[in-house]
This record gives sequence, structure tokens and C-alpha cells, in this order.
Amino acid sequence: MDLRRLSHVLALADELHFARAAARVHLSQPAFSRSIQAIEAELGLRLFERGDADVRPTPAGQFVIDGARKLLFDARCLQRNIDLYRDVELGDTAFGVGPFPAVTLMPRVLSELRQRHPRVALRVEESNWKQLLERLRGENIEFFVSDTNELPEETALTIRLLPAERIEFYARSGHPLAGTRCAFAQIWQFGLASATPPAMMQATLAATLGQPASTTVPALECDNFGILRAVALSTEAVLASPRALVAADVEAGALVKLAIMDAPVLIVRPGIVSLTGRTPSPIARSAMECIERVANSVLRPADDCQP
Repeated sequence: MDLRRLSHVLALADELHFARAAARVHLSQPAFSRSIQAIEAELGLRLFERGDADVRPTPAGQFVIDGARKLLFDARCLQRNIDLYRDVELGDTAFGVGPFPAVTLMPRVLSELRQRHPRVALRVEESNWKQLLERLRGENIEFFVSDTNELPEETALTIRLLPAERIEFYARSGHPLAGTRCAFAQIWQFGLASATPPAMMQATLAATLGQPASTTVPALECDNFGILRAVALSTEAVLASPRALVAADVEAGALVKLAIMDAPVLIVRPGIVSLTGRTPSPIARSAMECIERVANSVLRPADDCQP
């Protein structure tokens, strides 16, 4: 039984006029009349009495109309449930984030995802790129967002790069180095607070100090930016951070950017990392698109961040 033709029957039952019913379902009147005739022929029943000025359902027609209303209602309910089921399936996913994108991107990303897909379930894991890569390979997460400087170059990984940012050095207002031009070695004396630096970045920091590459430069390594920020605001430790993470504190005057004469060039190159050949779930695709959109809005790369 053709549900579309049954909807035409209901339109005619409601309008009791061929022209109005045809307009309601966006058909020409001849095409609409042929549809009614076709379903009458299919059922072997005359559903409507046609008068000069009006149309009336026959007893058989009223019987079909009552059943059609229920059938079409159930069909709409089924379609709605299918849509809801599909939306719920969108949310059975998990992804990972590194310490920097967790602060700069995730509040807005997760807010947008919740607004767009209020019925989905998301699990977000925060860690460093090494642990996130292990979770990705174990298929415990669908993708992760982190610094890509030291990710292995392999075809098994697909990387969607986001805007790069330069690492700057910040201290609390009133710090002894605030408002002066200083050397990087002076910062080291106060202690550097940083997320776990990749080996390449660690070597760059050591080289700036004239130390062996194996030298441990940060006095405090922590992948929780909230802790790093709290330490920088309450001690004389210097915070190494992309500017997007501390913009609010700098604007409020709580943190100041230090003027370092020999500051090393340290670039964070965040990216969305997934397994090549694995089809992401719909919510994963939606999340990745949202992350890219937010990153392009929030992250403002320095001129020298380009490769």
C-alpha cells in the first residue's frame, strides 16, 4: 500500500475539495485526481462521492480514512524514532585532548556539541600525546587533539592540522623580571613551569641555556594547565604557554608577558589525529568539524608560526 497515496486520501478527506487538496500536497489537480483513482482501483473500493460542489467520503472511504490516519501517524512516529535512534548513535564515542586544547578549545567545543546534540553521550580524556596515541591505537578513542610536533610520521595516522601558536613566557604581576628585558637564563633561575615538553622542545630550551640536550629545563612539568596557572599566579615560577591560554589573565593584569632577549622559538602545532582508514562515527565527524571551526576562531597564530 502506497503511503503517499494514503496521504492524498487524508488531504481530500480534510479539504473535501479536489483543488484545495491538490494544492495542499503540491500536485496539479489532474495528477491528484489520478492518485485518488489509482488507490480506489487498488483497493477495489470507492472512497469518495463526487458532487457538483463538494466531496464526501463513502462509508468504505471513512473506514479507510480512519485506518490511514493511524497508519500514517505510526509511520511518522517510526521515522521520528529512527531519527532519534540515529542521533543517539551519534553520541557513543570518545576522544582525547592534550593539556593546551583542553583549555583553549574544549569549553566552547563541548558547549556547542551539547547544544546541537543534547541526547548524545561524550567521553573526553585529557592526557599527553603519547598516552593519547596509545589509546587511539587501542581504539579506546576515535581521535585526539594535541601537539603534533613529535607524532610519528606513519600512514596509519591521519592528521588535520590546526592553527599553530608560539610558546611565550609569562609571570605574575609584580614578578622581579616583569617590565625588564632579561635573558632566558634568568628565567631558569626562577623555575620554568610547563606542560611536558616534547624532546625537540626540551633540546631547544637546553641549547638556549648552553646546556646538554639531556638537561631537564622545566622545574615543574604538569599536563594540567589549571595547576600550572595557579603556580605561576602564586609563586615566582615562569609559565611557558601559548598566548590563547593566558589571554584573560594578561588582560586582567594578573600575568604579564616577559621580554626575553634570547627567547627560544617554540611552536605548538596542534592537530586532530585519527586512524587512517577508520570511518569516524557521525558524532566524531561533527566534533572534529566543530574543533576546526573553534580553533580557527580562537587560536591566533603568530606570524612566525608557519612552517
